[in-house]
Amino acid sequence: MENKENQTVDENSIIQERRNKLTELRKIGVAFPNNFNPKHESSELHKEYDGFDKPTLEEKNIEVVVAGRMMLKRVMGKASFATIQDRTGRIQLYVARDLINNENNPELYSSFKKWDMGDIIGAKGKLFKTNTDELTIEVTEICLLTKSLRPLPEKFHGLQDQEMKYRQRYVDLMVNQETKDTFLTRSKAIQSIREFMVNNKFLEVETPMLHPIPGGASAKPFVTHHNALDMEMFMRIAPELYLKRLVVGGFDRVFEINRNFRNEGLSVRHNPEFTMMEFYAAYADYQWLMTFTEECIRSSITGCGVDLKLTYQDKEIDFSQPFDRLTLVQAIEKYSDKFKSEDLLNAGFIEQTLQKMGEELPPNRSLGSLQLALFEAVSEEHLWNPTFIIDYPTEVSPLARASDNDPTITERFELFIAGREIANGFSELNDPEEQSERFKKQVEQKEAGDDEAMYYDTDFIRALEYGMPPTGGCGIGIDRLIMLITNKPSIRDVILFPHMRPE
Repeated sequence: MENKENQTVDENSIIQERRNKLTELRKIGVAFPNNFNPKHESSELHKEYDGFDKPTLEEKNIEVVVAGRMMLKRVMGKASFATIQDRTGRIQLYVARDLINNENNPELYSSFKKWDMGDIIGAKGKLFKTNTDELTIEVTEICLLTKSLRPLPEKFHGLQDQEMKYRQRYVDLMVNQETKDTFLTRSKAIQSIREFMVNNKFLEVETPMLHPIPGGASAKPFVTHHNALDMEMFMRIAPELYLKRLVVGGFDRVFEINRNFRNEGLSVRHNPEFTMMEFYAAYADYQWLMTFTEECIRSSITGCGVDLKLTYQDKEIDFSQPFDRLTLVQAIEKYSDKFKSEDLLNAGFIEQTLQKMGEELPPNRSLGSLQLALFEAVSEEHLWNPTFIIDYPTEVSPLARASDNDPTITERFELFIAGREIANGFSELNDPEEQSERFKKQVEQKEAGDDEAMYYDTDFIRALEYGMPPTGGCGIGIDRLIMLITNKPSIRDVILFPHMRPE
């Protein structure tokens, strides 16, 4: 405790010292100039010139202009070395008194020696190689662009610092290359998904985030109020019903990389605000969807330059092989030898089993709801390699088309990888009368105390009454997919600004 207090005192004294420096800067000119234009980036310079030897580089006489945050500084009398970091990487500067001092600023080098780690600087000079063969800029002009008032952390470690990484992501990105790489990979993965969808003739669209009626998934929504309309509104839990309205309107293939909001708990796999890619294809069923989802996920992995046989938490996941497919009941039987097939058709037996296991019972005690609860309890965590769980019970799939062969199940799948749900898709229910009845049952469940049950959406029923072609739709959890690709244990590691309690 005392050590922590000492650290706080030390930091405060450093901040005060830097504020004093800023005060002096304000006296002599513009403290935060905005007239410097860098023309080169460190990674490009390294890529182009690292291979040149010292004499060749000197002969070429290459002038460059760079800017970045000062991360290292070694002052050595009349000359110093500094390392700056831009968005692409780092490069070394050689700063000599006799090269940068001039008639207009004869004390520039003395000022430079007082600049601090974290300051953002601009520099102009010529490339050369040091005796240790490091690409360096011999600086002829240098300026302070932004004064950093807070010291950079020496390192991140331990639980407390992990929390700091989430709370102060901007600092984490400055000092931790691994973090930066994670989010660069995330961007590449999303771009790969977008290109894959467009190449398969899908149209990217945007649908509302504020809904008059929450729908598209079973979840508890965030509630807000629109003052001008004087009405309650809900943050989007899923874009599904709006995207299907577009299919009704004639957009046969649509997708949205969207933000969803669900008023649920926080965990290593849950954040109340998260990213999904949801897509709908007319004249497609859930079998086609599974194959397409496989291809989409492979494309996102290879688009990041990652091997399809990747390691997650010290265990291999092979995306190169066809994904497994099991029914809900088959998955229970595969990962538990306690149950006979007839037991899994007995609602009373499953209910007693769940109670003995100490599992929470679903609000709706139907056979399908109980089967799903048992699956989540005994099978879900074992689904390490990519596995489609298919044929979900109708009562837990209110928007999915029932099977023509067995009306108790739907043409629905969920994709599990590393014990987590990654995607959910199904042949869409396009019968307006049956959808109306499903909504009514959801309303009954809500009135019985199920906060996650759906509302009745009159306008969506009206849209279906105009006629929606046979359609398949799927949602892929982007955050969880990125966790797999980047080998991160927590969803907070792949969200730039995860939600946390206030400090």
